[in-house]
Amino acid sequence: MPVARVTEIIAGSKKSFDDAVKVGFERATKTLRGITGFKVKEMKASVEKNKIVEYRVKMDVIFLLED
Repeated sequence: MPVARVTEIIAGSKKSFDDAVKVGFERATKTLRGITGFKVKEMKASVEKNKIVEYRVKMDVIFLLED
């Protein structure tokens, strides 16, 4: 029976929330093997002078532990 682990990733983008998710996921794939899914837990934006300067997401990445 497989056993999974969850790790939290925080990523940012100047483009969009969607891009921040892609940035976080792509970075996770460089370090984690056996990713089976992820869940976006939180979305935030940094604002300066009434403009969004960065989109940020906090996400849980689920991956299987190896034997």
